[in-house]
Amino acid sequence: MRITIIGNGGREHALQWKLAQHGHAVAMTHASMSHDGHDAELVIIGPEAPLAEGIVDRLVQQGVRAFGPTQAAARLEASKAFAKEFMTRYGIPTARFAIFDSYAPAERHLQRADYPVVIKASGLAGGKGVVVPRDVAEAHAALHAIMRERAFGSAGDQVVIEERLEGPEVSLMAFCDGETVVPMLPAQDHKRALDGDQGPNTGGMGAFCPSPLLTPGDIDDCASRILQPAVRGMAREGAPYQGVLYAGLMLTKDGPKVLEFNCRFGDPEAQVVLPMLKTDLAEIANACIDGRLGAQTVEWHAGACACIVLASGGYPGTYRTGLPIQGLDHVPDDILIFHAGTRQDEGGWITDGGRVLGVAARGSTLRDALARAYAGVSHIHFAGMHYRRDIGARWLDT
Repeated sequence: MRITIIGNGGREHALQWKLAQHGHAVAMTHASMSHDGHDAELVIIGPEAPLAEGIVDRLVQQGVRAFGPTQAAARLEASKAFAKEFMTRYGIPTARFAIFDSYAPAERHLQRADYPVVIKASGLAGGKGVVVPRDVAEAHAALHAIMRERAFGSAGDQVVIEERLEGPEVSLMAFCDGETVVPMLPAQDHKRALDGDQGPNTGGMGAFCPSPLLTPGDIDDCASRILQPAVRGMAREGAPYQGVLYAGLMLTKDGPKVLEFNCRFGDPEAQVVLPMLKTDLAEIANACIDGRLGAQTVEWHAGACACIVLASGGYPGTYRTGLPIQGLDHVPDDILIFHAGTRQDEGGWITDGGRVLGVAARGSTLRDALARAYAGVSHIHFAGMHYRRDIGARWLDT
């Protein structure tokens, strides 16, 4: 099958690798609304921005098979305000919240709040629009930065101020065909830049799956209480949800609650979940598009998969690019290298982003997968390269 993937990061490289495992001819293109997809039998959209802009609607109008939610369905990620109100309508557990379109009432709400808060720009902000303030002063400063200083541009036209939940986080993605939901293996992301969950938040410094935080019974419960109601609710609102639905969950003392919905594969979660998928991803995507996911077998490999992200010096702040990457040709063939922020010049691969490479490996256990992934990392070097040395460490004895 001829397949085009829209996007060019680590997630998209993982999608390309997975599809190639099953013999598909895969091309990649930048996330752009100008792509018409006419030469492809199937188009898979990686990032959220083109989905929010309606690329699936456009492709379908042109008769192209596209795997991803429509613009209306992608509002679950594109508007945090919409998502929170949607969850309230359909009884999906989440933190209590308030939505504001202007600064003064939001400021008054902060002054009255008697609980720790999280402040979110409602629109898409490249994964940077969520602030978890340490105290009241930081909360007020964050609100001012978003709504008055326009730190995230138009994404901050609306803000969501919600209660800060406590508990471990876990990512649960699912395939959806507008009616049926098939959960994937749960994944554990590591957002902080430094070991011990220190330093600033990033787009993700590594991940592993399956997460021990969700048992098979827990996954079934999350599907029935969170994922299925979301898909059923979108259908009722005239926007059937087809594609990947990602639920970022916090496991509170009162049970799982939704921190956010995303409308696509997570990154780096895709880099550990896709290597564990045994079934042809193209078959699943076509079943979702055709509304026959319930009849589609979805099988997973045993064991675990881990991914270590190699980042540029200074990330997630300012960093240099154009630095030569050495050692890629020395990495064993059974270690997966996913290119996230690289490009080639006449001398070979060079850095071209904050998160540069994802080094992933499967193993019979999490300990085995981590050991193999870190062994792969040991062969690679570029100036300023940094990575976390404790991905998955706290769960090794669980």
